[in-house]
Amino acid sequence: MSERSVSGPEKLTFDDPVTELNVRLVNGTVNVVGTDEGSARLEVSEIEGPPLVVTQRDGVLTVAYEDLPWKGFLKWLDSKRWRRSAVVSLAVPAHTRVEVGVVGAAAVVSGVKGPSVLQGVTGDATLVALAGPVRADTVSGNVEAQSVTGDLRFHSVSGDLTVVDGSGSTVRAESVSGSMIVDLAADGPTDIRLTSVSGEIAIRLPDPADAEVEANTASGAVSNAFDGLRVHGQWGAHKITGRLGAGTGKLRATTVSGSIALLRRPPHTEESGPWDGSGNPSAPSPGPSDAAPGGPADGPTDKKVL
Repeated sequence: MSERSVSGPEKLTFDDPVTELNVRLVNGTVNVVGTDEGSARLEVSEIEGPPLVVTQRDGVLTVAYEDLPWKGFLKWLDSKRWRRSAVVSLAVPAHTRVEVGVVGAAAVVSGVKGPSVLQGVTGDATLVALAGPVRADTVSGNVEAQSVTGDLRFHSVSGDLTVVDGSGSTVRAESVSGSMIVDLAADGPTDIRLTSVSGEIAIRLPDPADAEVEANTASGAVSNAFDGLRVHGQWGAHKITGRLGAGTGKLRATTVSGSIALLRRPPHTEESGPWDGSGNPSAPSPGPSDAAPGGPADGPTDKKVL
């Protein structure tokens, strides 16, 4: 095992194979990029407060604070007492298993083909072009998933979920008060299950769509853009049911007081950018290369081997 304490700006490379990455950060930013290279690279461009401890053991690379364990991470709710911050960028082999935990920090994970796990307390996260299974658990942090082809599972208290160009076969999402905007681009059958108490749910399906649909709200409004679906109820509870196409996939959406909207996705050629949850596409979002300019994807100049 090798271990190093990082208390200032520094760039490191790791010649030993890395199969798993574990990052735990309080305030600041963490950017993780999957690459085709065999080695991993780390750049700490800013750091305030206690040092980060970087360890590598049996293929597991850890960048974290000594007093912030992964187990029970979401219980660390009071970030005000954490007088610390860091800006961390990592490039790892694309098939690495990635685990990122943030308290008040922004996180960007892109280009990873292995499993990805995110735990966030108050920081927002952007997940771009992830091919492996993805699990994101937050307290109040928002999660945006762009062009994710792996199965996605999301759980939050008040954080919002936005899925843009989702191509995974499975989406599971639960929230108490957070809203969910899911834009599906998958050609094959999908299994979508969304549950919220008071959050709004908006789902945009490909045209033609292929799913058995059941959407329920106890007191919220409903909107349906598909002729093949039926809307039940005029006062109080509303339900949208029916079959689109062969009904191979499944769509289940449930909310108590939030609204539910089922929208039709226009042909790709008609869109000028990703969907922002309204009736119009938005401007393109920054890609992984824009997330952390000067990060490890650009190649550190002063390399040190850990």
